[in-house]
Amino acid sequence: QVRLVESGGGLVQPGGSLRLSCAASGSIFVINAMGWYRQAPGKERELVAVITSGGSTNYADSVKGRFTISKDNAKNTVYLQMNSLKPEDTAVYYCSADTSWGDYWGQGTQITVSS
Repeated sequence: QVRLVESGGGLVQPGGSLRLSCAASGSIFVINAMGWYRQAPGKERELVAVITSGGSTNYADSVKGRFTISKDNAKNTVYLQMNSLKPEDTAVYYCSADTSWGDYWGQGTQITVSS
């Protein structure tokens, strides 16, 4: 079992920045990669960014150059630094862990970009 707890969501003005954190606990040795997904109202959940256990990263085209995913292995925590936020970034953001046992998800955190 892997437990994921997200933090750092909130309301931000366009052009602003936020950092999300996702702390993993439990059987973290089975984690192959961790990622951030988001789901806006009326839309399907989409991948935002992913980082593998080896440190390789991948981003959705819509966030490249603005968002950065990183991890602190000592803290079992993955971060998503979000800069130059746009109203279209408004969504519930979910942390996910890809493991040998399947996918695990956090509870989600709301990001609202509005003036």
